Amino acid sequence: MKRFVLTSLLAAAILALPLDARITRIVIEHRDSPAYQGQSFGEAGKYERLIGHAYGELDPKDPLNAIITDLQFAPRNARGLVEYVATFTLAKPADLSKASGVLIYDVANRGRIALATSATEAGAMADLFKRGHVLLSSGWQGDIPAREGLETITVPVARNPDGSSITGPVLVRWNNMPPDSNSLPLARGLGAGFPAPAPANLDPTKAVLTRRAAEGSAAVPIRPADYAFADCSKAPFPGAPDPGKLCLKGGFDPAYQYELVYTAKDPPVLGIGFAATRDLNAFLRSGESEALPRKMPFAIARGTSQSGNFLRSFINLGFNQDESGRIVWDGINPNIAVRQLAMNLRFAAPGGGAELYEPGSDGVVWWSDYKDDARHRPEAGLLDRCRTSGTCPKIFETFGSFEFWGLRASPDLVGTRADRDISLPPDVRRYYFPGVTHGGGRGGFNTAAPAPPAACELPANPNPSSDTMRALTEALVDWVTKNTPPPPSQYPRLDRGELAAPTQAALGSPLVPGVPLPDDIINPLYDYDFGPSYRSNDASGVIAAAPPVIQQVLPSLVPKVDADGNETVGIPSVLHQAPLGTYLGWNVTARGFLKGRECGLNGAFIPFAKTKADRLAAGDPRPSLEERYATHAGYVAVVRAAAARLVRGRFLLQDDADRLIAQAEASNVLK
Repeated sequence: MKRFVLTSLLAAAILALPLDARITRIVIEHRDSPAYQGQSFGEAGKYERLIGHAYGELDPKDPLNAIITDLQFAPRNARGLVEYVATFTLAKPADLSKASGVLIYDVANRGRIALATSATEAGAMADLFKRGHVLLSSGWQGDIPAREGLETITVPVARNPDGSSITGPVLVRWNNMPPDSNSLPLARGLGAGFPAPAPANLDPTKAVLTRRAAEGSAAVPIRPADYAFADCSKAPFPGAPDPGKLCLKGGFDPAYQYELVYTAKDPPVLGIGFAATRDLNAFLRSGESEALPRKMPFAIARGTSQSGNFLRSFINLGFNQDESGRIVWDGINPNIAVRQLAMNLRFAAPGGGAELYEPGSDGVVWWSDYKDDARHRPEAGLLDRCRTSGTCPKIFETFGSFEFWGLRASPDLVGTRADRDISLPPDVRRYYFPGVTHGGGRGGFNTAAPAPPAACELPANPNPSSDTMRALTEALVDWVTKNTPPPPSQYPRLDRGELAAPTQAALGSPLVPGVPLPDDIINPLYDYDFGPSYRSNDASGVIAAAPPVIQQVLPSLVPKVDADGNETVGIPSVLHQAPLGTYLGWNVTARGFLKGRECGLNGAFIPFAKTKADRLAAGDPRPSLEERYATHAGYVAVVRAAAARLVRGRFLLQDDADRLIAQAEASNVLK
């Protein structure tokens, strides 16, 4: 079943709304009831899952919509409104009288459906289902092609008033391509997974292709006669003209990085994704839809990585106020998300991942007001607009070690001069997970080093954050619904001497033979100049300079470590408190153009030696497992004590504590 085609075989339900409604129509194309193979979830019982499309329209004259870049250039219907269509997935108790009254919106990450689709996957959401919460996800990223199994949104293309194409510069970069590549797709975003805008002209003299021998080295131009907007996979250069590919005479050399700047046309109005999410959530929580015919007194949004950045920009741009002036979400949890989402831009690439030249870290990223003197910008904060309208949510900000090393978390905490802590507002809690990779590892108590992630040099980091996240989700719901005070914030601070420069000397990390130093690993914080029409604080507007001018490199700090190389501040997992090695928030690329640089979104694990003799033979300064725990029983005792501490602090649920202790008892540690 294709989600983007209305199928009569599914007896589609079309729910009409008044003409002045912002969501004008809900189409349910598939109703799975009971869902999850009839599994029952505690007192909430069985669930049903609805899949469909939401049709909406926006008034470009409404002040709440005026912030959307290029909305004024979008085509309008007979009522002067701009239309869009978004997919959605809704999971709710089959008996709505058993619903908790809490609507939880899970922001889709790069279109991936955030809700469980099978009984097996439902296990990961069993805690929420057992409590009777209603879960929702929807499409919001307009550059994702419609495809079965993805949440997508169709938004209009902006055009000049005379109907001609709007044009502007676009940058596409390639590295680590296969050695026999002669044609490469015009694509952008993390893993280059999203089509880049179409060129306005296929004449190569209207574009500039360069190559670099190393990241940051001088760019060397390539003759326009040697490349073409074409596909050379079946025909020799210049190949068959193709606006979606670039062909290079002689092929692309994987020893180099290539950068193409060209003039693109017809930008989709991607910022509509924020407003569409606002309107769908406001409408469904109102209880006025047959899809969810019960008012939801409380609404919470969760987003991880890219989708967490979506939440930060959603709040910053004022979208937590619906068109009636009501609050949309009472609470939010941006997880492992420390930037803004650069989507409200002409020719935006919202699937990016903080790579060189990408916007998102260059504006306001802090919750409280902070004067950005280093970049000569006035005092501002992410909550300025919602404070004015009285629509700020309660906020849990959760992130870990990788976000410092790979995603530029430092300015969120200490600003662009890295010289003082930025305080948190009363309704914001910050919880830091020390020593974890992006999103946390798989957990488990195993002394064997996991295999390195693809293209990485060091073993994968198993240190988890999921157990803590389950407890924090419950705490956020209680804060929103019962006003139960959550646990106090836990994160590294400069005034306590818990942050330092990202070097071995400043951190005091151990020198372990064979393990690279952290000195050149961190993703730098650049001060970009994208041109006069780019609104940095909002990551919005029009980029005129591609690539942007780098005006300066700003300082970044990272959490300090102990003699084992493990971070010491935040909410350590049970595994982190009963360590089997050093858990790093960074890894190193093993080969290719980026060799020696930070490796993707990955952290690393450096296991301890089993015995003192083993570590001395290896020259490892870190005490061995036997020196630390003596016996298997001694290790399990440390695990048991760590779990108890986390339960007392409300950072671990008792069921998870019992499971972890049982895993430690069954483990091979010192057996």
